[in-house]
Amino acid sequence: MEAIKAPRGTRDVLGDESWKWAYVLKVCGEVARDFGYSEVLLPIFEHTELFSRGIGDATDVVEKEMYTFIDRGDRSITLRPELTASMVRSYLEHDMNRGPQPVKLWSSGPMFRYERPQKGRYRQFQQVDFEILGAANPLADLETIDTSMELYRRLGLTNLQVLINSVGCPKCRPIYREALKNFIADRLGEFCETCQSRFDRNPLRVLDCKKQGCRDLTESAPAMVDSLCDECRGHFDAVTSGLSRIGANDARVDNRLVRGLDYYTKTAYEILAGELGSQNAVCGGGRYDNLAEAIGGPHVPGVGFASGIERIVITMEGQGAHMGAAPAIDIYAVTASPGACTEVAALVHEIRAAGMSADMDYMNRAMRVQMKHASSTGARFVCIIGEDEIAAGTVGIKDMASGEQESSPRSGVVARLAEWKEVSK
Repeated sequence: MEAIKAPRGTRDVLGDESWKWAYVLKVCGEVARDFGYSEVLLPIFEHTELFSRGIGDATDVVEKEMYTFIDRGDRSITLRPELTASMVRSYLEHDMNRGPQPVKLWSSGPMFRYERPQKGRYRQFQQVDFEILGAANPLADLETIDTSMELYRRLGLTNLQVLINSVGCPKCRPIYREALKNFIADRLGEFCETCQSRFDRNPLRVLDCKKQGCRDLTESAPAMVDSLCDECRGHFDAVTSGLSRIGANDARVDNRLVRGLDYYTKTAYEILAGELGSQNAVCGGGRYDNLAEAIGGPHVPGVGFASGIERIVITMEGQGAHMGAAPAIDIYAVTASPGACTEVAALVHEIRAAGMSADMDYMNRAMRVQMKHASSTGARFVCIIGEDEIAAGTVGIKDMASGEQESSPRSGVVARLAEWKEVSK
């Protein structure tokens, strides 16, 4: 019988890597606290309508990438492909719009998209998401960009660049849409099949095509920023003029940046780190002032960003960013003789109860093998108990870093270990 393996596009994040994810999430939590965001925990699946109405029927996410199924109640359910729509749904469902505004929320967890797996991109992927709801002021856009930049600074990333654009609003976007369609129409047959299918439904996405032939064809396409209405132009100018104040000195306008979701209005941005080849964006976000209305709520302006944990970790590794130390046991207790097993277990219990990490051998291995295993775990100290130690009421302690050893009274060994650990920090 063939062994069952993880589905394509998913992977197990094992202990030699998961601690890096924990470090990234810890820093995310610290940034969220410092910027005034509250954490929310949201369902992994939602009603399909939330995404089809919120993200847009003509997007690749809704058309091709969602994991959708009918549950036992004959309801169409979708594993969430992103978090923004869920954030807005939660904001509306719990009447957060009735309290002080804006509301700042952040969350993290697994997302699901059926797409071609590649480096830093999986069908199940972990994402962190920050949103500001209830503020139309361009300062909220600037703070969102600042939040993401500060997150990457604290994670030790360098060579960061902000790409920014405006995708307009329902007033000015149709004008640009027609200008772009007129530009594309005469050469439509030269574009790839995907771009041809987008021509009538979502022509802005043609600008986002990654195929070089299509990119060459749109090199001289009209720019959205040239079609902005007065309101959108003023908003965009206010955001871009403030970028240098948050350290985004090399930010640049990218006329191709349209993002892949229909709910974006006005500001759209990405942050590049330059470590993943063609997939070098570590963050994407922008403003979405009409999303709440699209899912049945009142008008609620919003702006936010999302970032993939896998992508962050890969970039940090590529840049040699500090992630702290891999977790290691503080103390490993070695059984020097078979009759000492119970006493060793009791000592391990006491050490753990005192707030230190500890482990012991469960395989009846020889003392020499236990010492070797203790070293492989990264244990800072080794405690040794055998029949001689039990008879004398002592415990042997070895500092694995310095090689220093001593014998400590059994009754005071936990306090001695805590003292020794504090001194060795």
